[in-house]
Amino acid sequence: MRFGFSTAGESHGPGEVALVHGVPAGLGLLAEDINRDLARRQRGYGRGGRQKIEKDEVEFLGGVRHGYTLGSPIAMLVRNDDYANWEHRMSPEPVEDPPGPITLPRPGHADLAGMQKYAFDDLRNVLERSSARETTARVAAGGVAKKLLAEFGVEITSAVYRIGAVAYPKERAALDAAKADDSEVRCPDPDVSEQMKAEIDAARYARDALGGEFVVVARGCPPGLGSYVDWRDKLDARLAAAMMSINAIKGVEFGMGFGLAARRSSEVQDEIVAEDGRLSRASNRLGGLEGGMTNGEPVVVSAAMKPISTIAKALRTVDLSTGEPTRAFKERADSAAVPAAAVIGESMAAIVLAEAFLEKFGADNMTDLRAAYDFYMSRIARTASGELS
Repeated sequence: MRFGFSTAGESHGPGEVALVHGVPAGLGLLAEDINRDLARRQRGYGRGGRQKIEKDEVEFLGGVRHGYTLGSPIAMLVRNDDYANWEHRMSPEPVEDPPGPITLPRPGHADLAGMQKYAFDDLRNVLERSSARETTARVAAGGVAKKLLAEFGVEITSAVYRIGAVAYPKERAALDAAKADDSEVRCPDPDVSEQMKAEIDAARYARDALGGEFVVVARGCPPGLGSYVDWRDKLDARLAAAMMSINAIKGVEFGMGFGLAARRSSEVQDEIVAEDGRLSRASNRLGGLEGGMTNGEPVVVSAAMKPISTIAKALRTVDLSTGEPTRAFKERADSAAVPAAAVIGESMAAIVLAEAFLEKFGADNMTDLRAAYDFYMSRIARTASGELS
């Protein structure tokens, strides 16, 4: 079965569920492998009060026995501690005194279009699923993908390089991404981190919110993941779609991204060189991807996140129950969620890369998977000495 995942759950429902399929048997997997990134997703300067309530930890419901995957689908649950405060409003069973509908859609959110699409008269039916709380399950699924990729030397990190008007060079953030967790805003530079925190404080004081940009780096990817043969297999397209699926992401770049458009070809292509008995590139301006495939250099993808839609300074809307102009619905929210989005970006990149990795080397168990990988890499190594097959 092809590697993939699906999620279920509502923001204030009993929990978030992830179902991951296509994982080979025999992969060592513990709850702590998942919980590490769940905790990283919850941290970050500018997060709202929800993070003080939840302590996200995964429970395996299937697919893992005695610390190893079984080759069957892996079912994971992250309970919502806040459900205790919402049980009446979010009960799966009918209640005698249901809460009144919410009819004040928020600009920039899924509220209005979702109500129109699904014929709802209560936007809670939309916001509970469209909430970024769903990404908890994605991070759980990404933890499985990360563990698989790490077995073959692939390491995925991220860093924030812009929050609001405060920015740090993207190239330096990519190089220093391993240091990002030392910062509350996940920026590798301490001085810039403090400036970002001040920017968040100013937005919070103004009852507003900020967006920003982050970069995800995957080191150790073998060349040849993805394909040029069919548009659906091009890895950069798949990674872009995965990043764009994260709440509030509005732009994606690879390597130098849009900056490449202002350069001449001779200034942007990554020249091929032979070093230490292997082929490599003299630069990585294209972000480790050519022709829809990895080329052996680090995969570098960055994303731009708009400010979140729920803010204390509610924006103009229309009350759908009366047709009258009013102010949008307000609920607990973050002042800046870019540090969390970067961790989610790692997870989505890991999922796409794991899928491509198993397409290339796919096997039912880790022993056969490693044999296929080792054989391929030995053949790749021979190309540096002039052997093409």
